[in-house]
Amino acid sequence: MKSLSILWNVFVRDFRKQSGRMTLTIVGLLWGTISIMLLLSFGEGLYQQMSINSKGMGEGFSVIWGGRTNKEFKGLPRGRRIWFLANDLPYFQAKLPDAKLVTGEMMRWGQRISYKDKFLSQMVDGLYPEYESLRALYPQMGGRFINKKDLELKRRVVFLGNEVKDDLMPDVENPIGETIFINSVPFTVVGIMEPKRQTNSYASRDSRNVFIPLTTYQTMWNEPYFDNLILAVDKKDYARMEEFTDRLNLAAAQKYKYDPEDKVLGIWDTIESQEMMDNILLGLKYFLGFVGFMTLAIAGVGVANIMFVSVKERTREIGVKMAMGARRSTIQLQFITEALFITFMGGGIGISLIYCLTEAFKMVPLDIPALDMMGRPTVSLIDGLIVVCILVAMGTLAGYFPSRKASSVSPVESLRYE
Repeated sequence: MKSLSILWNVFVRDFRKQSGRMTLTIVGLLWGTISIMLLLSFGEGLYQQMSINSKGMGEGFSVIWGGRTNKEFKGLPRGRRIWFLANDLPYFQAKLPDAKLVTGEMMRWGQRISYKDKFLSQMVDGLYPEYESLRALYPQMGGRFINKKDLELKRRVVFLGNEVKDDLMPDVENPIGETIFINSVPFTVVGIMEPKRQTNSYASRDSRNVFIPLTTYQTMWNEPYFDNLILAVDKKDYARMEEFTDRLNLAAAQKYKYDPEDKVLGIWDTIESQEMMDNILLGLKYFLGFVGFMTLAIAGVGVANIMFVSVKERTREIGVKMAMGARRSTIQLQFITEALFITFMGGGIGISLIYCLTEAFKMVPLDIPALDMMGRPTVSLIDGLIVVCILVAMGTLAGYFPSRKASSVSPVESLRYE
């Protein structure tokens, strides 16, 4: 404790003697730390927000749709249209028993949706109850999603996207139980979707869709084909999604008589897309961090410069200490400690300031659409530790080379130094 007290007193004395240079160096470190922390916090906020947005459609599934054959197969001509028959769903489910879910949906665009004197043209989506968790179609309080009874009884019930509700019945506080019309057919509203952020879709945003039981959809339009098959897997099987889609393609080729090597089916692997997006966002975050690091490194050069000046001005003092028996390691430790004092003074203030600003920013209620996409700056523990490690390494290096010069001074020569 005594040695630390002595080092502190020496540091304070030198600070008073070089207050101008010291202050500018600390300000440089403060600005460098603010730069790297601010860029990392924006990168972290963007990464978190985009991850949330990209999962708004749901996660852990692939969307598969039919196409046309490109090859002749067993006497059958090329150019045949391949559709997924709704009645074949049990066949596909039996072929992939280890999949989390194999299901399908039917969609029809530009349907007339009306409520009293309001009219909209929206997409109607016929689907199964499993879509609630699969596609994050969660109802607002007081409502519900389509259930198995609706499916079995072919009920005329409807689940509305929240934007459809706002446009169709803006003044209705509780729309549950209200009657709307789809192509003049009455439907009872059973739920409104909880608002969510969604950056991906394969038809249109869920907030703009109208959802009804698939059996009711088939009754209205006498539709035998799925527009899409949805193949979902458990999280532990995410890495095997390509294997699952290959097996589904083989099952479809056997059922609908086409070459399995023929690129007939369209497949969108949302797991692969999510991984790609995560990698892009991580790359952007690291790039921003590198830009901030270069700013902080320039401030580190300033610390090294002031330590070299300090060595030059204290040459006689160093000679006296060494003449009285001070070891070279003691001289080195003194200058490294002083460099660390300067580094942590500027860095510590910068980290504290950015943390307070980002936390205060989170408490400000800002209804800005850009924030839904970009997120809010967030200081993560890992980023904070990275910056602290950089400051330690930079302060040590900034003190090490000047300390080597100081400890290599000859006591006799230094005592003659004017």
